[in-house]
Amino acid sequence: MSYIGRGTESISNVEVLDNLTFNGSASYTLQKSSVNFVPSSANNLLISISGVVQQGNFSVSGSTITFDTTVSASDTCDWILHYGTGLITTVADGTITEAKLGNGAVTNAKLQNSSITLNGSAVSLGGSATIGGGKIGQVLTAQPVTSDFNTSSSSYVDVTNLNASITPTATSSKILVLFYGMLYASGGSQGVTSRGRILRGSTALNSWQASTYDQGNSGVQSTNSATFTILDSPSTTSQVTYKIQIKLAEGSNATLKAGANNSDNSTPTFVLMEVLA
Repeated sequence: MSYIGRGTESISNVEVLDNLTFNGSASYTLQKSSVNFVPSSANNLLISISGVVQQGNFSVSGSTITFDTTVSASDTCDWILHYGTGLITTVADGTITEAKLGNGAVTNAKLQNSSITLNGSAVSLGGSATIGGGKIGQVLTAQPVTSDFNTSSSSYVDVTNLNASITPTATSSKILVLFYGMLYASGGSQGVTSRGRILRGSTALNSWQASTYDQGNSGVQSTNSATFTILDSPSTTSQVTYKIQIKLAEGSNATLKAGANNSDNSTPTFVLMEVLA
C-alpha cells in the first residue's frame, strides 16, 4: 500500500540530500546543496535507485557512501533522505516555563558559555564568571546582643557574642557575611572616634569608623550605624570563625549598642551563609 499523509520530505528532522550520479562504481560522495554531508550513520539513510528503495545494503565513512555492489551508470538516483534522531519542532517564543525545566538543568557551565545583552551589546559570561546557580548550603547566626559592649582600649577587642564559626563543605564555597550594628564614642570636648572591624580568624575583612564633634563641650554621644555585606573566599573545608571587634581611637569610651538602647531599637545582626559553587 502506498504512503498516505504528509510527505517524508516535509518532516522537520528529515534532510533531503543531493541525488547521486552513478558511474558504475560502488563508492560516492554524499552532498547537501553541493556541500559534502556526513550522515549520523548508514542506518539514518534511505535511498531510492531506479524506483527501488535501498536500505541496509551500504556503509558510510565520513561523507562517503559505499554500496555492497557496484551501481550501474544506467541507474538513476531518485532521492536520498537522511533521518535525524527524532521529530524536531520549533518551540514558540515564550512557551518554555520554569516548570518545564528539570532540576539542575541549568548549570553554571551552561551559564558561563552564554551571554547577556546590555544596552544592545552582547556581554560574554565565559571564563570564570558565574551568574546565578549558587545555592545556600548553611546559615549561622551569632547569639543575640542583649547589653551594650563597652571598651576604653585603644587596641581592638572582641565584642562578646558577636562571633560565629562555620565549616565550609568545599574549598570552592564562599561565605557571605552580613553585619548590622550601631557604634558610638563618648567622653571628649572636641571630637571623639571609635572604630570597628570584621575578621575571619586574624584576617581583617573590613572596618568602619564612628566619629563626631561637639561644640557644646558636653561629652559627646553620637551613634553611627554600619551595614556590611562581604562575600569572603576562605578556600578551606576547616572550621573558620568570623567576629566583630571595636576599639577607642579618641575620647574615653567606645560602645556597640544593644537593641534596647538604640534610638531605633535595632539589634546588632551577624549572619554567615555558605554559598555553594
